[in-house]
Amino acid sequence: MRGTVTDLVTPYPIGSYLPAVYQEDLFAQRFTAGLDDVLAPAVAVLDSLEAYADPDITPVDFLPWLAGWLGVTVEETLPEAARRARVKHAAESFVVRGTLGGLRNALHTLTGEWVEVRDSGGVRCSDRAGGCDASVAEPAVVVSLPRALLAHREAVETLVASAVPAHVYSAVELSDHDHLS
Repeated sequence: MRGTVTDLVTPYPIGSYLPAVYQEDLFAQRFTAGLDDVLAPAVAVLDSLEAYADPDITPVDFLPWLAGWLGVTVEETLPEAARRARVKHAAESFVVRGTLGGLRNALHTLTGEWVEVRDSGGVRCSDRAGGCDASVAEPAVVVSLPRALLAHREAVETLVASAVPAHVYSAVELSDHDHLS
C-alpha cells in the first residue's frame, strides 16, 4: 500500500543513531541508508496514523480497509466522494440499520439523490415449520431507481441486498420518473 511511494525520505535515518565509529564508516552508512529506504513508508504511516482513521483525508487506496474496520463495503466503481461519504457515515448508519429510513439514508449517501423505496410492511411468523398464514402480505422492499442513476445500479443492488433481511424479497427497478431530491 504505502510501499509504492517513491523518493520517500525518513526523518529518522538509522545511520545517525549509530555509535560514532559507525557514523564515520562509509559501508555502514550506505547499508543503513538502504534500510532507511525500505522502512521510510512504514515510518511515514506511523507518523500520520491518525489521518488514516479519518475518511475525509485517508489515502484513497486505504478506504476499503477502513470500511472493513467499520463492517461496510465500498464499491470501487463509485466516485471517490461517494466512497468517502459511505465510510464517514457508516457508524451512524448502524443506529438505523434494518429500517426503511436507514435504507433511504444509505441510498442517499451512495447515490447523492433521494430515491423512492417501497416497503410492503408484510410480516410472517409461525410457531411451526411451514405454518405461515398465506393471506398475510409477503415481506418486500422495492427500490425505484431513476434511469439517470443507472450507473449506480450494481452498487445500489449490493447495498439493498446487504441491508434487507435474507427472508425479505428485494428488487431494484428502473423508473422513468425523476428522483425525489
